[in-house]
Amino acid sequence: MKGTAAAFAAVTLSTLALAPGAFASGGHYVYDGGTANEQAQVHAALEASTFDWSLVPVTVTVHIGRGIASSASPGQIWLDASLLDAGTFAWGVVQHEYAHQVDFFLLTSAARTQLLGALGGVSWWQATSDAHAPDGTLQHAQLASERFASTVAWAYWPSPANALRPQSRTDEAGGIAPAAFRTLLAKLLADAGAAPR
Repeated sequence: MKGTAAAFAAVTLSTLALAPGAFASGGHYVYDGGTANEQAQVHAALEASTFDWSLVPVTVTVHIGRGIASSASPGQIWLDASLLDAGTFAWGVVQHEYAHQVDFFLLTSAARTQLLGALGGVSWWQATSDAHAPDGTLQHAQLASERFASTVAWAYWPSPANALRPQSRTDEAGGIAPAAFRTLLAKLLADAGAAPR
């Protein structure tokens, strides 16, 4: 019986890596602003992804406003209303910003170190001593945290409509093949006790 249970667990883990949509869920979030259509675009973007956003253990507040930069902090996402008005074009960005919540709440330091090696980048987050740009900051694509968020968006919604679709291996989401990334992330999340339900 133990062998059967172990075999079932192995098959389940490999299925999650190859067909992650089986357990996908739209997550837990509330809106601050935005029209009904803009809010619907956020919902549609998260539902299009096969990532299980409900693994994020907090309710995320999605702030929608015109002319604001799309960004994220723990438990908060800001999205430009004009971007959401573009429809499907915005979906990859929505997923990218929600993927930062995965980073903030589910990744361990060890997982970030392993992902940095797999995804590339100079640093996970911006370090004040870096001097790679004229103002002393790293470029967006040099940050492994940004490469991680873009890769989540691409690996779990590999659609030609995804604005984050990589054109080369040097693009933010191009450092690792989607299937290999899903396998790696499934293992890292399982190791951290955050396996898909």
